[in-house]
Amino acid sequence: MKKDLVIALAPDSFKESMTAKEVCAAMERGIKKANRKITCVHIPMADGGEGTMQSLVDATNGEVHSVSVTGPLGNEVEAQYGILGTGKIGVIEMASASGIQLVPTEKRNPLITTTYGTGELIKYCLDHGVKKLLIGIGGSATNDGGAGVIQALGGKLLDEEGKEIGFGGEELGKLHKIDLTNLDSRLKEVTIEVACDVNNPLCGERGASNVFGPQKGATKEMVEILDRNLKHYAQIIKAQLGKDVLDEPGSGAAGGLGAGLMAFLNGTLKKGIEMVIEYSGLEEKIKDADMVWTGEGSIDFQTQYGKTPLGVATVAKKYNKPVIALAGRVGEGIECLYEKGIDSIFGILKGATSIDEALIKGQENIESTAENIIRLIDLLHE
Repeated sequence: MKKDLVIALAPDSFKESMTAKEVCAAMERGIKKANRKITCVHIPMADGGEGTMQSLVDATNGEVHSVSVTGPLGNEVEAQYGILGTGKIGVIEMASASGIQLVPTEKRNPLITTTYGTGELIKYCLDHGVKKLLIGIGGSATNDGGAGVIQALGGKLLDEEGKEIGFGGEELGKLHKIDLTNLDSRLKEVTIEVACDVNNPLCGERGASNVFGPQKGATKEMVEILDRNLKHYAQIIKAQLGKDVLDEPGSGAAGGLGAGLMAFLNGTLKKGIEMVIEYSGLEEKIKDADMVWTGEGSIDFQTQYGKTPLGVATVAKKYNKPVIALAGRVGEGIECLYEKGIDSIFGILKGATSIDEALIKGQENIESTAENIIRLIDLLHE
């Protein structure tokens, strides 16, 4: 093998086992065991969902900040936001402040849950003087159309008596007037990009309430109320702000947060993996590598639909770089991935094992698999 080989390591996290940064480190340990002369370039990745903030911070040598914000039920929760290495870009996962995991199953009720805490995270980023905000909007506990975000940022959503409406999707039915006089003025200087991989409209059969409401605790009766209130919300936005978000693809994401970010903050929706590829500097780092390694917890036919390994492979093939993928689980239908840019896929498990043991030994298994791959490549190039 060429002894000054450079390998770009661009995996996603292995859910519940390793962050993307930890996967990179485990890959390198195994590679170095087999051949210490290989240079490894770490590019922790994500697909716009959970782990996106951490991956972008790690990829750019940025910083993660922990703060107390308002949770989905109005209680105080600990949440995080990131500032990328340039200091000019903030990154937020709305789930950190307003996610379903913050609400016990028996208390899930999208009539009352709010995105207020996500708005507070945006304010914290503005305090750093950022000029761009990247917001991942998966995993929400809410169905308030982003109303809480706007309230946290100084906007007023008023009822017929001129009083501020309360939290949650139920309150949207009372909305009569939008007053953005006191909306944080710093937002005018900030570009907002939203990681969104669903194209659901705000209302109707494919809308936020019908499709995602039940998993957030909504009964059939609640779904009807929520859908009706979001439609009313969209009508008020159109009449008073001149923006029609009702049928915009992605407006129904995160309980209508997609619509709120587009309508109030001029947010632009992008595919999550495309956003991470751009801001991690993946393409520049791949250009100078000889080989690319990627991976995630599970690889199967679904990987072709916007998941990290395929996104990485697509970039790698622009520069004719071979791509190897590692996975905790290799499922059905992976043949299509070979046609789309991944050259070889390796499962990391050493044998039959329990899920708990596989999660615990994730780093050890990555390291061992990486070492064996390099030993094979060395053997073939002797």
